Amino acid sequence: MLKFAIPVVRVSSAAAAERFFGGLGFEQVFSMRADDSKPDPCYMSFRRDDAVLHVSSFPGDGAAGTAVYVAVDSADDLHREFVGKGIEIDTGPIDQDWGTREMYVKDADRNSIRFTQHLA
Repeated sequence: MLKFAIPVVRVSSAAAAERFFGGLGFEQVFSMRADDSKPDPCYMSFRRDDAVLHVSSFPGDGAAGTAVYVAVDSADDLHREFVGKGIEIDTGPIDQDWGTREMYVKDADRNSIRFTQHLA
Protein backbone atom coordinates (compact mmCIF):
# COMPACT_ATOMS: atom_id res chain seq x y z
CA MET A 1 0.00 0.00 0.00
CA LEU A 2 1.36 3.41 -0.98
CA LYS A 3 1.28 6.11 1.71
CA PHE A 4 2.62 9.35 0.17
CA ALA A 5 5.32 10.74 -2.09
CA ILE A 6 7.86 13.43 -1.29
CA PRO A 7 9.30 15.17 -4.33
CA VAL A 8 12.93 16.33 -4.31
CA VAL A 9 13.33 19.78 -5.86
CA ARG A 10 16.78 20.57 -7.29
CA VAL A 11 18.17 23.98 -6.36
CA SER A 12 21.52 25.64 -6.93
CA SER A 13 21.57 27.58 -3.63
CA ALA A 14 20.39 26.34 -0.25
CA ALA A 15 20.22 29.92 1.06
CA ALA A 16 17.99 31.02 -1.84
CA ALA A 17 15.76 27.97 -1.29
CA GLU A 18 15.46 28.75 2.43
CA ARG A 19 14.32 32.30 1.61
CA PHE A 20 11.95 31.20 -1.14
CA PHE A 21 10.19 28.37 0.68
CA GLY A 22 10.18 30.32 3.94
CA GLY A 23 8.46 33.17 2.10
CA LEU A 24 5.80 30.71 0.94
CA GLY A 25 5.10 29.85 4.57
CA PHE A 26 7.01 26.57 4.66
CA GLU A 27 8.93 25.71 7.82
CA GLN A 28 12.34 24.10 7.49
CA VAL A 29 12.24 20.68 9.18
CA PHE A 30 15.89 19.69 8.75
CA SER A 31 19.02 20.38 6.74
CA MET A 32 22.04 18.20 6.07
CA ARG A 33 25.22 19.60 4.56
CA ALA A 34 28.21 17.67 3.26
CA ASP A 35 30.43 20.20 5.04
CA ASP A 36 28.89 22.32 7.82
CA SER A 37 31.32 25.15 7.03
CA LYS A 38 29.81 25.55 3.51
CA PRO A 39 26.24 26.41 2.55
CA ASP A 40 26.15 23.92 -0.35
CA PRO A 41 25.61 21.18 -1.15
CA CYS A 42 22.66 20.80 1.19
CA TYR A 43 19.64 18.52 1.52
CA MET A 44 16.64 20.10 3.29
CA SER A 45 13.05 19.33 4.15
CA PHE A 46 10.24 21.88 4.28
CA ARG A 47 6.69 21.51 5.57
CA ARG A 48 3.56 23.60 5.50
CA ASP A 49 0.49 21.96 6.98
CA ASP A 50 0.44 18.45 5.41
CA ALA A 51 2.61 19.35 2.40
CA VAL A 52 6.23 18.15 2.57
CA LEU A 53 8.97 18.98 0.05
CA HIS A 54 12.59 17.95 0.02
CA VAL A 55 15.08 20.34 -1.59
CA SER A 56 18.63 19.48 -2.60
CA SER A 57 21.68 21.21 -4.03
CA PHE A 58 23.59 17.91 -4.15
CA PRO A 59 24.70 16.89 -7.67
CA GLY A 60 22.46 14.17 -9.08
CA ASP A 61 19.41 14.98 -6.95
CA GLY A 62 16.79 15.87 -9.52
CA ALA A 63 16.86 18.47 -12.25
CA ALA A 64 16.22 22.20 -12.02
CA GLY A 65 13.08 23.41 -13.73
CA THR A 66 10.79 20.71 -12.36
CA ALA A 67 7.12 21.13 -11.46
CA VAL A 68 5.53 20.09 -8.15
CA TYR A 69 1.81 20.11 -7.49
CA VAL A 70 0.61 20.95 -3.97
CA ALA A 71 -3.08 20.39 -3.21
CA VAL A 72 -4.73 23.36 -1.44
CA ASP A 73 -8.17 24.25 -0.13
CA SER A 74 -8.28 27.63 -1.89
CA ALA A 75 -5.94 28.86 -4.63
CA ASP A 76 -7.50 32.33 -4.29
CA ASP A 77 -6.82 32.59 -0.54
CA LEU A 78 -3.22 31.51 -1.08
CA HIS A 79 -2.87 33.98 -3.95
CA ARG A 80 -4.01 36.84 -1.69
CA GLU A 81 -1.56 35.72 1.00
CA PHE A 82 1.37 35.59 -1.43
CA VAL A 83 0.52 38.92 -3.09
CA GLY A 84 0.32 40.48 0.37
CA LYS A 85 3.84 39.21 1.05
CA GLY A 86 5.13 40.55 -2.26
CA ILE A 87 5.75 37.10 -3.75
CA GLU A 88 5.89 37.12 -7.53
CA ILE A 89 3.10 35.01 -9.03
CA ASP A 90 3.97 33.18 -12.25
CA THR A 91 0.46 32.04 -13.23
CA GLY A 92 -3.07 32.36 -11.96
CA PRO A 93 -5.18 31.76 -10.18
CA ILE A 94 -6.73 30.17 -13.24
CA ASP A 95 -9.41 27.55 -13.82
CA GLN A 96 -8.09 24.60 -15.80
CA ASP A 97 -10.12 22.43 -18.20
CA TRP A 98 -9.35 19.36 -16.05
CA GLY A 99 -11.34 20.64 -13.06
CA THR A 100 -8.79 22.50 -10.96
CA ARG A 101 -8.03 26.10 -10.07
CA GLU A 102 -4.28 26.65 -10.00
CA MET A 103 -1.67 29.23 -9.10
CA TYR A 104 2.05 28.86 -9.86
CA VAL A 105 5.16 30.42 -8.38
CA LYS A 106 8.73 29.81 -9.52
CA ASP A 107 11.98 29.83 -7.57
CA ALA A 108 15.35 31.14 -8.77
CA ASP A 109 16.04 27.79 -10.50
CA ARG A 110 12.72 28.01 -12.41
CA ASN A 111 11.15 25.18 -10.40
CA SER A 112 7.39 25.62 -10.60
CA ILE A 113 5.44 25.10 -7.39
CA ARG A 114 1.83 24.66 -8.51
CA PHE A 115 -0.84 25.16 -5.88
CA THR A 116 -3.92 23.27 -7.04
CA GLN A 117 -7.49 23.40 -5.80
CA HIS A 118 -9.90 20.69 -7.00
CA LEU A 119 -13.17 22.24 -8.13
CA ALA A 120 -16.53 20.58 -7.38
